[in-house]
Amino acid sequence: MQQPEAGYKNRGIPLPCPPQANLTDGSFYTRRCITEDLSSSLVTVPHLTELCLQHIAHNFEKNPILNYLLPEHQKKVVDRLSTSLPLTVTANIVSHEEYWKRCCMECWQVCDVSNYGDSWKRMFFERHLENILKFFIPNTTDPKQVLELIPLCKGYVWKLEINQFLPPLQVDQKEESNEISDTEDDAEISEVYMHHYDLKDVITALPHLEELHLIYGVKSCGMNFEWSLFNFTELDCSNLASTVKMCRNLKVFKLTQSKVDDDKVKILARNLQHHPCLLELDLSHNLIRDHGAQALGKLISHSRLETLNLCNNQICHLGAQALAQGLAESSTLTSLNLRLNFVEDKGGEAIGHALLTNTSLKSLHLGSNNLSEPTAAVFSQVLAQNTTLMSINFSCNHLGPDGGKQLLEGLANNKTLTELDLRHAEVEQATDFLIHEIVWANQEAVRQGSLQHPTTEPL
Repeated sequence: MQQPEAGYKNRGIPLPCPPQANLTDGSFYTRRCITEDLSSSLVTVPHLTELCLQHIAHNFEKNPILNYLLPEHQKKVVDRLSTSLPLTVTANIVSHEEYWKRCCMECWQVCDVSNYGDSWKRMFFERHLENILKFFIPNTTDPKQVLELIPLCKGYVWKLEINQFLPPLQVDQKEESNEISDTEDDAEISEVYMHHYDLKDVITALPHLEELHLIYGVKSCGMNFEWSLFNFTELDCSNLASTVKMCRNLKVFKLTQSKVDDDKVKILARNLQHHPCLLELDLSHNLIRDHGAQALGKLISHSRLETLNLCNNQICHLGAQALAQGLAESSTLTSLNLRLNFVEDKGGEAIGHALLTNTSLKSLHLGSNNLSEPTAAVFSQVLAQNTTLMSINFSCNHLGPDGGKQLLEGLANNKTLTELDLRHAEVEQATDFLIHEIVWANQEAVRQGSLQHPTTEPL
């Protein structure tokens, strides 16, 4: 017969607890049974480690001991950190990308980290410094805002893109102008008071800076529009030129849409002539004429420049001839962009003759330069002899039917040209089709060659 105790156990029912039990020696003891109430649950008390990590995160500004923690504990603390902590605390202590990603996402709507070497921390400090410089007002903004940031960001800035420079407030100009003699020229007065922030202290303190993109102007001036807001003064140019000269690791320098004229280009070229690292110079959308182009021609022949962009300037045939002379002496330049200038046939022919001896240039853009058949005739010889050029753009010119035919003749045995843009160049359709077939065949040959001999990167 089944014992009562066994029945209780089989059904999962706790044994009844008698209030007292008799021991063998005749004494009694009392049994108390405490059963678990399954309907209630106690909140789990956090581990002591978690409580400590919470305390560290809460008091991080006063005691940032992140580097003393284990890696897994560091991550837990960083995940709890506020993005509003002072940069003096986080800049050189917090290296976790997730934290800087949160900082970026809270500051800017568009965040493409691929433009910043896939580093969120680099993106944050580059864009943060750019914003301060873009809204710096000379004689108004405290320079300490910039100078105090430099020690915090200098290890994380490789590129700066500053698309506006604010001039001093106009109120200051009016107040000071009352003290100047009425006989002085208004333009001279304006020049004195329109100098922009000098980047010297910033640029020279950034050891990793490799790219600098600048536009001297104001993006949103509203009803207060004045042409003087877009002045790039002589003093601005002199300061910038000496600063770039001292930035020894700079590889890319772009100064566009800033009304850079011949005098300013001469200052820039003189300071860049012996730069040890500069590879790309972009002076597009400015006011450069022949004298400025002559200075750049010397720069080409005495520097390591690989890319020169002079699109949308005012260079005529004399300037183009000076650039051609520099091109003939250069062994490093691989890309030259002269689109939207006025070089005409005298300039086009000079560049063509330089390419009969040059063995470095791979890309040439001569679109919209009022070129015609004489230029095409010279380039027919270039295409027949030059084995380096891979891309030529003659779009929006007047080469005409004869010019197109001469280019076709030069391409007969050419195996290197893979791009030839003849849109709106007045070339006959049949000629353009035959040229396209040759260029396409060269493209296919290059593609097949790359498939047979793929480039392998070291592991």
